[in-house]
Amino acid sequence: MILIERSGRVDAPIEAVWEVVQQAEQLPAWLAGVREAEVVSGEGFGRRQRVHAADGASLDAEVIAYDPPKLISWRERAEGTGNRAEARTEVHVELTPETGGTGVRLTIVRWPSGPVSAALLRLGIRRIGADLEASLARLADLATVHV
Repeated sequence: MILIERSGRVDAPIEAVWEVVQQAEQLPAWLAGVREAEVVSGEGFGRRQRVHAADGASLDAEVIAYDPPKLISWRERAEGTGNRAEARTEVHVELTPETGGTGVRLTIVRWPSGPVSAALLRLGIRRIGADLEASLARLADLATVHV
């Protein structure tokens, strides 16, 4: 398991930030590496969504935690067979109300499909961290528009 986490602050109320992060269709606007996302079925906990990554991969995801307006988490599994289908990722978005804004913690947890995949993922940790920092900045811009 590999865990990557970044935290930041958005100068918008928690409700405005929640409005952005809880909508699957908004993922491409703020979450780095997402080209397209859509709800397949359901709402809230258990919602199923499909995420199309910038690298062309399609990921089926299920919301595994949903506590408005504080937490949304989803688990992704890559389409495919063999080792690729065994890899999984969890994305956690935690919001905390603060005076004049919202604290945001983004966490990515990855379980690689094997030792080679784990080694490659470790090499890319800095890039993933930078992507999370960029995601925080994009979320801050987007959430302040919703105020």
